[in-house]
Amino acid sequence: MDIEQIIEDLLDQNADDFEISKLIKEHIKNYLGSLNEIFIENQGKDFLVKHTKQIDHFIVLIYRYTLRKYFGNYMPFANSIPIVLVGMGSYGREELCVYSDVDLMIVYKDVPGYNIEPMIQAMLYLAWDAGMKLGHRTHKLDELVPASNQDLTIKTAMLESRYLCGSKLLWMETERELLKIQRWDRKNVTSQILQANEERRAKNPMSMEPNIKEGVGGLRDANTLAWICKILFGSIRLRDLVPNIINEEEFREFRIALEFLYRVRSALHLSAQKKQDVLNLEFIPDVANKLGFQNKILKNAQTQLSTKTLASMHTIDITCKVFIKKITASLLCDLTTVRSLRDGRLEHGLYNVNNHIIASFKKPSLHINAALEQLQHFDNPTITFDISYVDFIRHSRFPEHNSKKTYRYVKALLFNPNVYAIFNLLYEASLLQQVIKPFKHIVNLAQFDGYHKYPVDTHSLHSLYHLEHIRDPFIKALFDDLCPEGKALMKLVVFMHDIGKGRKEDHSELGARIFRFYAQKLEFSEEAISTGMILIKFHTLMSNTAIREDIYNEQIVLAFISKLQSLQILKMLYILTYADMNAVNENIYSGFSAKLLREFYNFAMEMFNKEELIDEAAKRLRKENSLKKSPDFLSLPKALQKKALSVQSNFFYLKQKPHEIIQIVTETDETPIDSYRFKITNETHLSITVIRGRSFNIGYLLGKLSYLDLVHMDIHKLFDAKKYFQIDFNEKVDENDIDYIKELVDNSFDMSKKLSLKKPLIQEGEITINCEHSKSYASMHINAKNQKGLMAYVMSTFDDEGIDIATAKIQTIKNRTRNMLLIEKTEGLCKKKQQILDFFI
Repeated sequence: MDIEQIIEDLLDQNADDFEISKLIKEHIKNYLGSLNEIFIENQGKDFLVKHTKQIDHFIVLIYRYTLRKYFGNYMPFANSIPIVLVGMGSYGREELCVYSDVDLMIVYKDVPGYNIEPMIQAMLYLAWDAGMKLGHRTHKLDELVPASNQDLTIKTAMLESRYLCGSKLLWMETERELLKIQRWDRKNVTSQILQANEERRAKNPMSMEPNIKEGVGGLRDANTLAWICKILFGSIRLRDLVPNIINEEEFREFRIALEFLYRVRSALHLSAQKKQDVLNLEFIPDVANKLGFQNKILKNAQTQLSTKTLASMHTIDITCKVFIKKITASLLCDLTTVRSLRDGRLEHGLYNVNNHIIASFKKPSLHINAALEQLQHFDNPTITFDISYVDFIRHSRFPEHNSKKTYRYVKALLFNPNVYAIFNLLYEASLLQQVIKPFKHIVNLAQFDGYHKYPVDTHSLHSLYHLEHIRDPFIKALFDDLCPEGKALMKLVVFMHDIGKGRKEDHSELGARIFRFYAQKLEFSEEAISTGMILIKFHTLMSNTAIREDIYNEQIVLAFISKLQSLQILKMLYILTYADMNAVNENIYSGFSAKLLREFYNFAMEMFNKEELIDEAAKRLRKENSLKKSPDFLSLPKALQKKALSVQSNFFYLKQKPHEIIQIVTETDETPIDSYRFKITNETHLSITVIRGRSFNIGYLLGKLSYLDLVHMDIHKLFDAKKYFQIDFNEKVDENDIDYIKELVDNSFDMSKKLSLKKPLIQEGEITINCEHSKSYASMHINAKNQKGLMAYVMSTFDDEGIDIATAKIQTIKNRTRNMLLIEKTEGLCKKKQQILDFFI
């Protein structure tokens, strides 16, 4: 039994309004619960129309019940009851989304004897009790025009009015009033609509989480175009403007994009189970599933959904802007506008009005090379481009493959001061991916990292904008100091720094290779191309290091600058980092991060003077890269891998082979902090390896073994306050002495043991201390005659003075000892440098 018959039965039983509203509410609830199944069969505009018709059914049902309640068996003719129900807004357009408010307007005449107002009130209460979300307006017929002039939102909603039920005679009178509203002060109303449109778009810019309804390129843009068409042409259907205003192909692309957004918005409402117009990241997986997207090798379902959504919104954005301009240009034109165009005429159909480039919609299209050549003349930094010029450029003719002339024009554009404005123009015209072919792979490419606010293409353009609008005076001075080719290269690098995204390979590595290929097409020098590749390969290095690492640690800074190769690249990377971070979102480049980057940059600049350290760091980096590829290293726990890479000593990495590093860090990790382990070998010579957590009296051990010729010793700080010692002597010992040496090693962990050691003979100039080695370390160099007990004396003296050795490299060659020790700087160390030297001279 259908709901109408059930209501009839309830009326026969004298049921009250509560029972009727309960029945209708239950049917509405059941209907809403079935929408997921209905959506599978009918999507897009068809789904919205069917949903709207079902809501019509409930509205009409409530209206008819109210009439029955009030008139009973004395029901007048429907047309004689002075009331009409009208759908407005999306409900009037038959585009009502699942959880959107039902915009209902009730128009009536206050005819004596009908008691209309209580009847309307009863009907609204019944609808609310039934759970309907009504956004209603109630007006007498003669109030419609004054009401529409109170608020632009009311006026535009009335432009989309649709008859639901009630008196058709009153509807005819209502239509006449609505026609007055449509024709009322067209120029002023159109201007108001356009102003409101710009304000709304400014509040809802394109982002990774677009507002499907209110955002740039959203459904409201299409509504705005429809309202203006209604005012100017009397029809809300864009189809009626084909082919006079919009051609068939453009209309088809627009409708496809619009249809897809209808599907996305409906799926979004169903997924959120509420009115939800922002495509937040949390809803994307379910929406993608509802729309039938499936994972592919290079793009998963979520990425495909986001890419298609952004592409559709771009189509709607440009189409609406172009055709709003087309249909309103003559209406909004005045004498001042005509004079400005005449005074700013550049050529037939092309105008410059206050650095705003405007084109006639009738201007014949150009070949892409001619268009690019024309753009070179627009070199004012404040230049902007009207949507009419975007439309002119987007119809440019281009071949399948770019010619050498095209590449020359693109390179020439990079020398302009306003590359962002030109590239953004080409982007809006969908030509940027034609002149810079690699760009097409990142167009509308989503970034689900919770970090970037914009898709890759928009982020790249915004980075270019921030490069040309640097607010930091110091960074701007660095950019201004670049030569013209350096600035052009910088712009190309900033624009292409994320060009490798969207593939499985590391986007920085791939991006560097893509950049090389394209920069060669532009005929940049090999030196410039190499610089650009380094910048793109390491474009996240400076920000990541500054934010995640200890920038005051010399080893970290050395590892950073060893990748850059030159001071100039450091400066350019600083500029790139500034532009990139500013383009991520409004909060990334903060006062704190700016200060941190500046300090890091200054520290790195200082370290660039220490060429020997940079060379060591570069060699270590190569060893680290080799280590990271080792299966044995990769099998270590992540925490231990991190500890291994945190070892500050470059010498440790330079000397040891990858498998030796793995063995040492594993044994170090297994050694308790209050314990030690050692290993003695005596195959070709005596060698003692010690890993210790507790204090080690190495001066005592070396003193006890001073009868042996010490030829090599390494000391390295590892991690968790543990140290590694490798002590090599020139000769073997008798196997019977091994147990004695083991006992000596064990006794060496007793810090109370002391020896009386003979002072070695070291001449002045044979021992030096350099306090400027680095900020963290001073270096000691000893180049003297080899003497037994020399290092025992040195190490004992250091123990007595509380001097901590971070790294020691000790060698004996041709009867001379050549020792280098890195000493941790402590307060007052360099002040008593001479006192320390006096211990040995």
